[in-house]
Amino acid sequence: MNFTEGAKSAATTGAVGKRTSRSGAALLCAVSISLYAVGAQAGAASEESWPQVWLNPGIYSQHFDSGKGLRNNNIGFGGEVMLSNDHVLLAGSFINSNRARTHYAGYEWRPLHWKFSGVDVGAGIVLGAFDGYPNYREGAWFVAPLPMLSIEGRRLGVNLGIIPTIKNRFDGALAVQVKLRVW
Repeated sequence: MNFTEGAKSAATTGAVGKRTSRSGAALLCAVSISLYAVGAQAGAASEESWPQVWLNPGIYSQHFDSGKGLRNNNIGFGGEVMLSNDHVLLAGSFINSNRARTHYAGYEWRPLHWKFSGVDVGAGIVLGAFDGYPNYREGAWFVAPLPMLSIEGRRLGVNLGIIPTIKNRFDGALAVQVKLRVW
């Protein structure tokens, strides 16, 4: 069963399905609003001053297996310091999908760049250190690479990442992080 079939199946199975439908709708709404806001800023001149500081309220995760009762709204607080278009430092904390506190710190390398109507798009990889996942190393720190796509307007942006499924350790998800530029 693929991700779409699983979502349709879960959406037709009662309370879990209703929660899945609401989660999917919330994810779609958050991404749509973010992309609209980023697009609305397209007419503004892009500022190429460094460093840039971005803040975020955590991560929204749409899990590939929505039947496990995992938390999707992973609220928290994080920040990014963009040293240049290619190099970003990031750190923060959030409540993870297993309802435990996760701390993270990482480095993002974005070697791929595009510009569409004044909106910057960058793709690369984050090498991060994470803790708080009870099924992996009993919640201790570990290092992991994650693919990342960043879409940024003048003041508002979105990070999109893929968290792979690793049996008995991690439940895979599409991760969406809305961010606000404050410097």
